[in-house]
Amino acid sequence: MKPRPLGYTRPGSVTEALAALTAPEIEAKVLAGGQSLVPLMSMRLAAPDLLVDINRLTELSYVEVDDGQVRIGALARHAEVLASAAAAAAQPLLRKALRFVAHPAIRNRGTTVGSIVHADPAGEMPAVLVLLNGTVRVASAAGDRLIPAGEFFLGPLESAVQSGELATEVRFPVLPGRATGTGFTELSRRRGDFAVCGVAAIASLGTDGRIDAAKAAYLSMGPSPVVLDLTEAVAGRPADSTAFPAAASLARLRLRPTSDIHATARYRSQLAGVLTERALAEALADAREAMAA
Repeated sequence: MKPRPLGYTRPGSVTEALAALTAPEIEAKVLAGGQSLVPLMSMRLAAPDLLVDINRLTELSYVEVDDGQVRIGALARHAEVLASAAAAAAQPLLRKALRFVAHPAIRNRGTTVGSIVHADPAGEMPAVLVLLNGTVRVASAAGDRLIPAGEFFLGPLESAVQSGELATEVRFPVLPGRATGTGFTELSRRRGDFAVCGVAAIASLGTDGRIDAAKAAYLSMGPSPVVLDLTEAVAGRPADSTAFPAAASLARLRLRPTSDIHATARYRSQLAGVLTERALAEALADAREAMAA
């Protein structure tokens, strides 16, 4: 199939982009990488009247670490974020998750901000944003506003970005200075496919080397990323494999996946437990290494 006829504009500034997005009686969509939007348009699941191509807004193409945040502009490609040594050092979970995003060709064109605004519950970066309590900055004619991750995802493919707004930046907090580590894993039918289930985890150790806190975010387990606090299952335990079954049991107890053409709810629940153990093991290994450094 092909998209229906539509208009196209390529503004040279954020101000021009916002003017196009607020044109009366027109449904406008932002085009950055287009790796999610164009397929939806081709299947006519999205049918905008106007495409606002922001690829001339080079001021939005950045990956920076500043004031305790990793700041990623709307035109920064996945591959650029993945390659940023500063971003990986400040928040290792970004690189760990981005390695699983689709294929190199898509990472070379797709944008991290675009992936988050797309709000696919099977997407890696929405789960990372929620787990880390990040924020999204959006611009409009009325000015900028910051949307906390916990308020950003409203449902499948639905975010809090309103008509006439442009998401210009996402911010991820850097890893705390204490003994904290992160982990990410997922399972898909083929490498690069959407995940049947995925888990991002963050865990920290106390001064005695035992687990102090742990939290995980889940892909493909609900209409938006699902976050579970695993602390009650693992707090005070040694940072070894004896803690993993308790975390997996808590995940299976709390999660409420549904069946679809890719997997049954029962299979997803079992898989969530297994992947929780793997992601937590990686996070705790990182935390032990950080404590020993």
